[in-house]
Amino acid sequence: MRVLGVDPGLTRCGVGVVEGVAGRPLTMLGVGVVRTPADADLGHRLVAVEQGIEAWLDEHRPEFVAVERVFSQHNVRTVMGTAQASAVAMLCAARRGIPVALHTPSEVKAAVTGSGRADKAQVGAMVTRLLRLDAPPKPADAADALALAICHIWRAPAQNRLQQAVALQAAKAPTRTPKGRTA
Repeated sequence: MRVLGVDPGLTRCGVGVVEGVAGRPLTMLGVGVVRTPADADLGHRLVAVEQGIEAWLDEHRPEFVAVERVFSQHNVRTVMGTAQASAVAMLCAARRGIPVALHTPSEVKAAVTGSGRADKAQVGAMVTRLLRLDAPPKPADAADALALAICHIWRAPAQNRLQQAVALQAAKAPTRTPKGRTA
């Protein structure tokens, strides 16, 4: 499985591609950051993020895109920029028919470090170890993007089994008519 992880942001949007399967050593295929100038017009910044993500999709041809789920912070302006960059990443993937998965920061931290409350240094150290790198990717946005890809590779098989079980259960369940009778 080849996954493009995206740590969304308007100034620095982390991107990283990891290939592998759960239970086997993983391989980093690329890592970087799509940058936009903070003083540029919002529309131009979003176009720059789109162009950067499109270039990564062209170069690495991932099977999945894993994006950090935007969560509420105290700074609404930061949340808005993160949400907008996240939407651009999802749009780029959807346009190509690539499935998108959203993972919360605590899910990613728990998957990679074993603790949903790990700090950035711990995430970077574990990404370095898991991908057998010489040093943690810099900046932290790049390491976070790789962590997202790792998280998805490890969580996807279990999530797929759960979705299949729910679908099977729904197919077996009797349907009810509006008056509460079984059809």
